[in-house]
Amino acid sequence: MQTSTAPTNRTALETLTALLGRLDDNGTLPLYAQLQRALRTAIESGQLAPDSVLPPERQLAAALGISRITVRNAIEPLVEEGLLVSRQGAGNFVRASVRVDKSFALLTSVSEDMRARGMEPSSEWLKRGTGQVNPDEALKLGLRPGSQVHRFRRLRFADGRPMAIETATIAPGVLRSADEVGDSLYEALARAGMRPVRALQRLRALLLDEEQAKLLGTEPDAAGLSVERIGFLPDGRAIELSLSIYRGDTYDFVAELGGPPPS
Repeated sequence: MQTSTAPTNRTALETLTALLGRLDDNGTLPLYAQLQRALRTAIESGQLAPDSVLPPERQLAAALGISRITVRNAIEPLVEEGLLVSRQGAGNFVRASVRVDKSFALLTSVSEDMRARGMEPSSEWLKRGTGQVNPDEALKLGLRPGSQVHRFRRLRFADGRPMAIETATIAPGVLRSADEVGDSLYEALARAGMRPVRALQRLRALLLDEEQAKLLGTEPDAAGLSVERIGFLPDGRAIELSLSIYRGDTYDFVAELGGPPPS
C-alpha cells in the first residue's frame, strides 16, 4: 500500500497557530466563524497541503485557547463543502487536489490518462488469475458458457494517491497468460496486437460501499463514479469488459458534443 507524504500534525498545528493567533473574542465574527475563515484561507492558499491531516480537535482547541465545540462548529461546514474530508478513526484531512479530466471521445487507459496530465501512475494488485466465465461476462463478451477468461483487479494510483478500483475481464485467446499484464493492461494488449480500437462505455453515479471507500481513502457513502467499458477489436469482436470505480472528487468525465448539421 502506498504511504502518504502528508505533513505531520505538528507542522499543521504550527501553520494553523500562526494563522489563528489573531482570533478576537471581541470581534464582529464569532470565534468559530473566525476559525473557519482562517482554515479556508489556509486550504485555498496552499498553506495546508492537499491530503494533510489537521491536528485533533482537542489539540487544536488547547493550542488556540478555545473550546472543542468551537473547533467542531468551524470544521463541520468545511467537511460538508468538501474542503475537508473526515475519515473515521483517522481525523480530518485537506481534500486531495488531484483531479483528472477523462474524455469520453478517446479510448485510453488509466495509465495514459495519468501520464498525459503529468502524474505518475502506479498500481496495487488485488487479484489476478484465470477462471470460468460467469453469465454476465458471457453475455457482454459474446462467449460460450465454460469459456476460460483472464481477470484482473487493481487499485490505481496517481502520484501515490488512490484514484480508482479497476476490474477487467479479458476474453480467451487474447493473452496467453494473466501474468503478461504488468503496470498497464492496454500495453499488454498492444504487445499482443489485441488493443481495442473502439468501446461502449456506461457511466453512473454511486455511493461507495465500505470496502470501496477504504481502498480509495475516503468515507463510506462518499460520492463515486462507476464506468463500465466493453472494448472491441477492428473485426467487431468484444475482448475486454472492465468496471472502474472512481472517487467522485478526483475524476471529471468530459464529452465534446457537436450541434446538428446545417440544413
